[in-house]
Amino acid sequence: MGNNVPQPPSARLRNRLEPVAMIAVFDIAGPLVTYSMVRSAGLSTVAALLLSGVFPALGVLLGFARHRRLDAVGVLVLAGVAVGTILGLISGNEKLILAEGSVPTAIFGFACLGSLWSRRPLIFRFALEFIGADTPRGRDFAARWQYAGFRRAFRLFTLVWGAAYLAEAAVRVVIIEMTSAGTALAVSKIMPYAVAGLLIAWTSLYGRWARRRGERLAAAAQLSTRPSRTAELHDVAA
Repeated sequence: MGNNVPQPPSARLRNRLEPVAMIAVFDIAGPLVTYSMVRSAGLSTVAALLLSGVFPALGVLLGFARHRRLDAVGVLVLAGVAVGTILGLISGNEKLILAEGSVPTAIFGFACLGSLWSRRPLIFRFALEFIGADTPRGRDFAARWQYAGFRRAFRLFTLVWGAAYLAEAAVRVVIIEMTSAGTALAVSKIMPYAVAGLLIAWTSLYGRWARRRGERLAAAAQLSTRPSRTAELHDVAA
């Protein structure tokens, strides 16, 4: 019964702000400040980039220690830090270290597009996992797959997300080639959240529009069948 007690507003606010604070500190501010301080201390660009990867890895490990669960994003972050460290130590090339961040982005984009030929597109699977497949809301969500409009919407979502992440990976590579390491690092830390925010906002707005459109079409179809239904009742009464 204790699990059903509503949380006070302060606790709900803290739960909402905590992930944002973790991202701001460990994924954005921490790496950028570390890079700036290490470069100011006279160390090489490669060393600064490698040390800037400590904060994202630490953030993932802290999240794992608290929740006892390592999600797909955390795995990608740790893999990226590991690959970047190996590339930096072997090649000594800062551009390779920076470009490493584009690899998981491109992989996710290709995975989205490839899933369009599967039974369920990737964004639908992510949405179902986020809602909870074993919850009443999740089962209701999964049952909507029977409707053609619902299937079209999630195939469109998956197509747009896949194309956007491939475009992001390409833009990041261009920025790495054309700007300084510090600028490229800042872009690589901020761009993923900007792109994800825009995609989530578009997905939410389109989903609401599609739902309202479906409701209007269903209402129109129901109205169009009423005269025939009235005629049937009249014939029965006769």
